[in-house]
Amino acid sequence: MSLFERRPYLGGRASSYEHPGTGEVVDNCQHILLGCCTNLLDFYDRLGVAQKIRWYDRLTFMLPDGRVGEIGAGGLPAPFHASSSFLKFDLLELGDKVAIARAMLAMMSSLPEDRGKSFLEWLKSKGQTRHALDRFWSPVLVSALNEELENVSVHYGAMVFRDAFLKSAEAGRMGVPTVPLSDLYGVAATYITERGGEVHLRASVDSFTPLPEGVSVSVNGEELVFDYLVPAVPYQGLEKILPETQESEPIRAQLTEFRSSPITGIHLWLDREVTPLDHAVLLERNIQWMFQKSKILEGRIASSHAPLGAGSYLELVVSSSKSMVNMGRNEILDLALRELGEFFPKAKDARVLKATVVKEIHATFSPAPGLEKYRPSPLTAWPRVFLSGDWTATGWPATMEGAVRGGYITAQTLANVRGDEQSFLIPDLPPRGLMRLFR
Repeated sequence: MSLFERRPYLGGRASSYEHPGTGEVVDNCQHILLGCCTNLLDFYDRLGVAQKIRWYDRLTFMLPDGRVGEIGAGGLPAPFHASSSFLKFDLLELGDKVAIARAMLAMMSSLPEDRGKSFLEWLKSKGQTRHALDRFWSPVLVSALNEELENVSVHYGAMVFRDAFLKSAEAGRMGVPTVPLSDLYGVAATYITERGGEVHLRASVDSFTPLPEGVSVSVNGEELVFDYLVPAVPYQGLEKILPETQESEPIRAQLTEFRSSPITGIHLWLDREVTPLDHAVLLERNIQWMFQKSKILEGRIASSHAPLGAGSYLELVVSSSKSMVNMGRNEILDLALRELGEFFPKAKDARVLKATVVKEIHATFSPAPGLEKYRPSPLTAWPRVFLSGDWTATGWPATMEGAVRGGYITAQTLANVRGDEQSFLIPDLPPRGLMRLFR
C-alpha cells in the first residue's frame, strides 16, 4: 500500500504545525470527541494513542455577566442521567427547561427523517423558547456540526442530542487531545510502514485514469500504476482530480450540492492565568469555546516568554465563522480579547505575549437539509476506484468519527469486492437504562 499526502505531515484538517509568526505549535482547529465515537476510539487504539485523550464528565456554560451553569451525568439511569444538573442549570428558566424536555422526549423513540426541514424549524414546532435556542440547542449544535441551526438537517441535529445526551452517560463524555493533533494522528505513518506500506509526504495526486486491470495515478507529474485507488480527499479536492470523462458526470453533479463551513481558532499566550477552568462554553457572543491548553496539553508551559507556570495559553473557537472569513487578524484579535474580558475579568489586565488567528475556511461540509441523498457510497463507475471521506455516506455528519467511519466503510467495501467478507465498522454504543426500550 502507498499513501500520498500533499502536505509535509499527516492529518489533513486535523493537524498541527509550527506557526512561523509565533514559533509555537498550533492546531489548525481544536478537536474534541464524545464517548459515542466508537470508531474513532477504535482508531486511537489501533494507533496506540488512546491514552492521549483527557475525558471530562461535565460541561461548563458561561454568560458574559459571569453566571455559570454545569451539565453532567448523575446517578439516574439514561435518559435521565443528566436531569439533576439540568434542573439546577441556572442559565435557563423553568419554561426553557420544559420546552427542552418536550423536544428531547420527541426524539427519544426515533430520529426524524431528513425530508428537507431544518433542525431550527423542527425545534420551533416543538415550542422552543429564545433562551432554550440561544443557551442550549445552538451552542451545542453549532460546535458539534459547525453550522447554524437553520442550515442543519433535522436528522443530524436530533442525532447529536439523542446519541450524546440521551442514550447513556458514557456516550456524552467529552474527550480533548492532550497532545498537538499531528502528534495524535502523525503516528499513522509508523503504523503503515511497520505493516509494509509506504508513506509519501509532499506528494500531490494530480489526476487518475482508470485502466482495465488497475488505475494510473499522476503524482507530482509522475505516472504510477496501482491495483486500486482510494482518493480520501475533501469533496472539493475530488472534483479537481476526476477524469474528464462521461463516467465522472454523476459524481460531479453530486459534488455541486455540497457547501463548506469555516472554523476560526484564536490562539492567545497571556502573561497570567485568567481562569482556573480547563474549558468552557461561552454563550451569546461570537466566541463559543475557551480551551486553556496550558492546562490540557501534556508537558507544555504557557509560553517561552512567560515565567514558568505563570502564563496561560488559550485557544478560543468560533464554529461556523462565516462572519470572520473576511475580517483581518487584528480585528479578530480585538474582538476576541474584548469578549474574553467579559467572561473572565482578569483577562482585561493580562498582557498578550503572542497571538495568532487560524482560519480553516473549508473546515467541514455543511449538513444541510436534503443533502443526505447526495452523499456517495464508496463504489464508483470504475471498479477499482473507491471513494472515502467524512462527506461520503457514513451515516454521520462531518466529524472525526465520520471520517474514520468513512475509511472503515471503504476498507470493508474494497475487501468485500475482493471476496473477503471482513468487517471493520465498530458498533454504536448500546443504549443504557430506560433508553434500551427505544432501540
